[in-house]
Amino acid sequence: MKRLTDWYAHPRYYEAIFGTDTEREMDFLEGLHRRYGNGGRRWLEPACGAGRLLAEGAKRGLTLVGYDLSERMLAYARKRMRPASSARVSLHQARMEAFCPPQLVGRMDLAFNLVSTFRYLDSEAAALSHLRATARLLSRGGIYVLGFHLTDYARRTPERERWVGHAGGARVVCNTREGAPDRASRSSAMRNRLRVTGPRVDLLIETEWSFRTYSGAQARSLFRRAGLKVLARHDFDYTLDAQAAGDRLDSVFVLAHDPSPSGRATG
Repeated sequence: MKRLTDWYAHPRYYEAIFGTDTEREMDFLEGLHRRYGNGGRRWLEPACGAGRLLAEGAKRGLTLVGYDLSERMLAYARKRMRPASSARVSLHQARMEAFCPPQLVGRMDLAFNLVSTFRYLDSEAAALSHLRATARLLSRGGIYVLGFHLTDYARRTPERERWVGHAGGARVVCNTREGAPDRASRSSAMRNRLRVTGPRVDLLIETEWSFRTYSGAQARSLFRRAGLKVLARHDFDYTLDAQAAGDRLDSVFVLAHDPSPSGRATG
């Protein structure tokens, strides 16, 4: 068995786990846009990864901008785009807290980030910078669909999830462990193990990092400071006609500009 680190350096195996709901996720985003958005066809994906949702959106006639910090992920995304798709998709290497090109300000009709990548932003300043920058990119009536897990600060034991996928002839087993949250530091320790086995592959890819933590109240306070209001809160079931129950920690927030004085976005 070969041991490796950084699952983002291995897009094929990462996609085997997280690339299974692409059509369903895009259906959900289109439904949210019809219900809460302005119907525009220019979409943005912060932390786009290997580009599976961008490719699906291009197939549906959208014009999309995606950015990611990982050049490995972006290279994989470029290869997956068909000639027709590549004409509709623009890819950039950038950090979440810094992406705000002047030529895109006020032009994006919907932004979306669904898989808790937001929690990599490890400080209040970084999270605010990202939200304010993304808000500046939204057009009139545009929305930001942001999905991440909220935190139960009463939890004292690790939380584990397991998924199984396939990449070619290889079996990919993903085990994720989130440690108990630390309220003082607003963080929880994360570990992911991808076990990849097949006729010509035997890998263990282990990644460790920290996620920033948010209660529901902390998330809503942050949104207000960024000049955003919550139009709706769904969950990772991606059911358009069902809002998230109060005790659900997996949350998909539909955010829009808050025109009230207390919700004014600043630079």
